[in-house]
Amino acid sequence: MSSISPESVLDVELQPGRPPMLRADAGGDAPGWAAGHRDALRAVVAEHGAVLVRGLGLRDVAASGAVFGRLSTGLMAEREAFAPRQTYADGVYSSAQWPPNQPMCMHHELSYTLEFPGMMMFACLTAPAQGGATGVADAATVLDALPAELTDRFEREGWLLTRSYNDEIGSSVAEAFGTDDRTAVENYCRANAIDFEWQPDGSLRTRQRRSAVVRHPVTGRRCWFNQIAFLNEWTLAPEVREYLVEVYGADGLPFNTRFGGGDPIGEDVVQLLNEVYEAKTAREPWQAGDLMLVDNIRCAHSREPFEGPREVLVAMADKVHLSDCSPTIEVAAR
Repeated sequence: MSSISPESVLDVELQPGRPPMLRADAGGDAPGWAAGHRDALRAVVAEHGAVLVRGLGLRDVAASGAVFGRLSTGLMAEREAFAPRQTYADGVYSSAQWPPNQPMCMHHELSYTLEFPGMMMFACLTAPAQGGATGVADAATVLDALPAELTDRFEREGWLLTRSYNDEIGSSVAEAFGTDDRTAVENYCRANAIDFEWQPDGSLRTRQRRSAVVRHPVTGRRCWFNQIAFLNEWTLAPEVREYLVEVYGADGLPFNTRFGGGDPIGEDVVQLLNEVYEAKTAREPWQAGDLMLVDNIRCAHSREPFEGPREVLVAMADKVHLSDCSPTIEVAAR
């Protein structure tokens, strides 16, 4: 018996430098179309890591949330967010609040947590006048393109995320943990292998060590899976970094990354990571009504600078446990 490929079912367009794309005729019923094509769409994502669906005509939260629900095995509530979002419905969020003129560099969503989304879902309600694409990059291809000496060190040591929470930059304690109750925050940190320290002014600093390379839980492929470059001080615009260091001090930045053993990551390493990501990026400008599905382990994603209004809804779906991804660093609740 011959098998049928996802492409033959949905006529996926494959072009270099662009994410896989298909054109849909939903006839005004995007949730119904999504339900009818659920298995084929998920097969395309499993095959290629991502797909952009054009023609669904998504225009509001209700339809987008219904599509997210039909295509996922379950939507997740976000915890440990690095930037605030607006919540529209259970599991349906705005894009992270990030300056439009600053890129959100390649990253895997919540890759510093013990439970993270296996799939990211994006629905474009309003496309920007210029820029703002959500780029994707294949994590296995990125890993292969990086120097072996560097990736070997990260495999041995992992990576370290440090965070200093405040009410001005990034997510507040309440936004990140869903509460500002100290006991609840401390219990969460202990259960999720996060070292924490309350500062004299009442602010919170945390450290968490995670694997930089994991294996995809379905395919077993080794993937470069982290937010080392994105959340590092050297990815920030120079004037932004200088301002934050002046205000909060070098050890009080809202977030920063290090080698797992605690050594600083040099500007040259961060530049190399971002250059490899850029070389492997596939991008397509958003059009209003578009839907994009991304395997969060197989592919990193980014948000490019933009001009004009941009409204892209986000859902995190198909929860995955780090322990199912063969982490190279042992992590256990405290």
